[in-house]
Amino acid sequence: MMQVEREVNRKEVYEMKKENTGSEKIEQGMEKEILNGQQPHWEKVFSNTCSRFGDEPSYPARKAAAIFEKEGKKKILELGGGQGRDTCFFASRGFSVHSLDYTESGPKAIKEKAEEAGFGKYVTALRHDVRNYLPFEDGTFDACYSHMLYCMALTTDELEFLCKEIKRVLKPGGINIYTARHTGDAHYGTGTHRGEDMYEIAGGFIVHFFSREKVERLAKEYGSFELEEFEEGELPRKLYMVTMRK
Repeated sequence: MMQVEREVNRKEVYEMKKENTGSEKIEQGMEKEILNGQQPHWEKVFSNTCSRFGDEPSYPARKAAAIFEKEGKKKILELGGGQGRDTCFFASRGFSVHSLDYTESGPKAIKEKAEEAGFGKYVTALRHDVRNYLPFEDGTFDACYSHMLYCMALTTDELEFLCKEIKRVLKPGGINIYTARHTGDAHYGTGTHRGEDMYEIAGGFIVHFFSREKVERLAKEYGSFELEEFEEGELPRKLYMVTMRK
């Protein structure tokens, strides 16, 4: 009952905001401008520290690597590589990794860390905005991996486009593994609402919180999917790990 009431109240607030701006079109334009502003925000964050999330590989990266190794997936596309903690881990296990990030400083940091660790030949790091077509031919990769990229400031339409693009560049039988914070997370519904299930939380970060229904919607283009819940960080953040198969 409390969840239903919160959804109703949120809708009422949203409708009031639309009336105050004069039209839905104007509000959507304003929100889009705010969402687009996340790129320079992340650029600033990465410029202030070389390892914001540490250097140890994340739990989903370790889990994904085990799956990739078991199924013979060697050529990996990583989206939202950040500063390379998972990129370098994959490279250390002998995977060939193409890592994309929409900041300028992220790919630069990844290249430097890979070279310093002696994994440079296994890593290609490029700047790319995933709202655009992926710069690869059809059937290029064995698998795709992304940790918390899906829950950034991307609309559902943009996420659906991304899922189709990932499927396009995967080989037959390819795997797409992603993680996203979900609606059971303590930050869900806090801060400033930015449309859909997106909230600007402390630190100026906009997070798109996933429901199971959203996971199922994004998996429609794929043959099958598996879902696992896990926790990470001090809050802790509550996330889904989703494995989709082409």
